[in-house]
Amino acid sequence: MAERPSETNEIYRTMDLALRIGELLLSSGAGAADVAAQMDNVAQACGLRGTSTDVTFTELAMSHQARVDEPALIQLRQVRYRQVDFGHLTEVDRLVRDLAAERVTRDEASIRLKKIVSSGHSRPRWSVTLGQGLVGAGVGMVLGGDWVVIGIALVGAVGVDLIQRRMSSRRWPVFYQQVAGGLFATLLAAGVAKTGLDVAPSRVITASIVLLLAGVSFLGAVQDALTGFPLTSGARILEAVIATAGAIAGVSGGLTLARVLNIGLGTLDPGAVRFAELPMLTLGGALTAAAYAFASYVPYRAILPIAFIGALAMTVYYLAAHHRVGTNWASGVAAVVIGLVSWVISGRARVPALVVVTTAIVPLLPGLSIYRGLALFGAGNSNGLLALANAAAILIALSSGVLLGQYIAQPLKREARRLESRLSGPRLVGPLSVRTGRRRRRKRPS
Repeated sequence: MAERPSETNEIYRTMDLALRIGELLLSSGAGAADVAAQMDNVAQACGLRGTSTDVTFTELAMSHQARVDEPALIQLRQVRYRQVDFGHLTEVDRLVRDLAAERVTRDEASIRLKKIVSSGHSRPRWSVTLGQGLVGAGVGMVLGGDWVVIGIALVGAVGVDLIQRRMSSRRWPVFYQQVAGGLFATLLAAGVAKTGLDVAPSRVITASIVLLLAGVSFLGAVQDALTGFPLTSGARILEAVIATAGAIAGVSGGLTLARVLNIGLGTLDPGAVRFAELPMLTLGGALTAAAYAFASYVPYRAILPIAFIGALAMTVYYLAAHHRVGTNWASGVAAVVIGLVSWVISGRARVPALVVVTTAIVPLLPGLSIYRGLALFGAGNSNGLLALANAAAILIALSSGVLLGQYIAQPLKREARRLESRLSGPRLVGPLSVRTGRRRRRKRPS
């Protein structure tokens, strides 16, 4: 006996809500495992059992088959628009939790979701650009620059953001936006060097290109690889590689142009990364993490805790590096600390753990290693390949370290211990499960 049209419509509405929530989570950098889990949570909270979800990098699918002798109902949704807004992500996370706890109905959740998506950003665009500039200033502090370097780094980061904003409004592909940003940062450093100021151009370039590194994409890619979504992981890695390649091409082009114009940008020793001393390093890490959080529309209540985690991570990195454990292991240890502390603080700040992790890890991104590799390549030194390989190793250490911290922290929660056998990985977004024992059955229409 076929399902009644009204019941079919109810199923389609539930799947549509789950798909729209999944689209926003995926476009904000959430891992495929998180997206699939929260889509299933939404369906169960709305009384729909037996759904099947499929998550790829550009498409979400959900199906439901009520009986074996009937065809399955299927809905698809394309994911093309990607812009990180952690304010929207936080609101959707709260929406899913309210739906799972039966504080809102499905129709009320749909209305709230539409308001979230259509409300626009919570901060004026000029303030976001200023926040990006403060990220550059914070990285300049991390690298031990003086106040002149910090000021130039701020100007460079603001310029990169303005260029990318203008190109994005004209629908330029991300690769060319990255090229333009890297080229601007390098030419700015070349211009400063030409003036004769006693400024290390490498610090200026590094502080600017940190904004161009695909930290969010790489974190999501490693999570997908570790939680059983290899296709989505491969697509995210490809996106991160292309974006980083654009930044590399821009910086390389700027170094070449500076050499043609006979502007010396100095050489770099392919040895250890030269960070500032502990007090300045800690302060720079806090400023970088907090400024990036502000520029990503993180709620104000979470910015100070994120600054604390950024400072803590840089302190752990400094102590580990000075015990000669190596840059990669020091980065990995600091990332594990970020994962552990973020799990606790995210709950108190009422934001998803993904928001805290992604923003707090920015001070550790290997901008100096990438610049060193490009500078050595430009000088005809084959050690540039080793420097770029070291940067890739640092990115992998950061991503896997954060996830390891989440794996260690999650079982400490009582709810996670009860559901340990059912979890495929740490949840960086949304609730761990939906209560189904007290769920009221949806009445069938007469």
